[in-house]
Parts: sequence; C-alpha cells; structure tokens
Amino acid sequence: MNELAPCPICKSPYTYELDSLLVCPECGHEWTAAEEQAGDATFVVKDSNGNALADGDTVVTIKNLPVKGTSKTIKAGTKVKNIKLVDSDHNIDCRIEGFGAMALKSEFVKKA
Repeated sequence: MNELAPCPICKSPYTYELDSLLVCPECGHEWTAAEEQAGDATFVVKDSNGNALADGDTVVTIKNLPVKGTSKTIKAGTKVKNIKLVDSDHNIDCRIEGFGAMALKSEFVKKA
C-alpha cells in the first residue's frame, strides 16, 4: 500500500484518495497530487531591495535595530556574515559581533 502525504493544512496522517483528489478526514481539505508536488518548492527570502538571499550570504543592516533586553542597538551599516535562512517570522539567523546570536527580519537588511 502506498503511503500518502499528510494533509498540508492540519498535517493529519489519515489522508485518503477519492477519485483524483486527496482528502483529509479531519479538516475536510481536498487537493490534487499535482498541487502537493508544486507545494514542495523551497521558500525564497528577499532583502529590502528584492534580491534573493541564500545560506552563507553576507548582508548589511539598513537601519538602526534595537535589541530586546538591552539598551544597545545594531547600527545601520553593520555587516553580518554567514547568515542562515529559516522559515519563521524573523527569517535570518546569524551571529553579530558584540551581540551574539540574533534573528533578523530580511526587510531590514540588504545583500552585500
């Protein structure tokens, strides 16, 4: 028996086939296998200028960014090397000298 992919909405493993559709019995979502394959595309993170970013890129901050929990700010023009892209609200994980590990939003950086 073939393993069917879980529901893309609720992640239920109990999906089943109904004619040419895949159906989730828990949330009622229906989709085709072609939609499932198209949905597997990787996410794209773009900087403030619309340039696509990749893991390992170097970026520069475009404005002063306050750091929660401290009175310090990351100054505009700070170079951040070797970024890692993640699929979350703050989509760049990095390490900034003098601050340590940080999570930045891509809208506040530009590709160097």
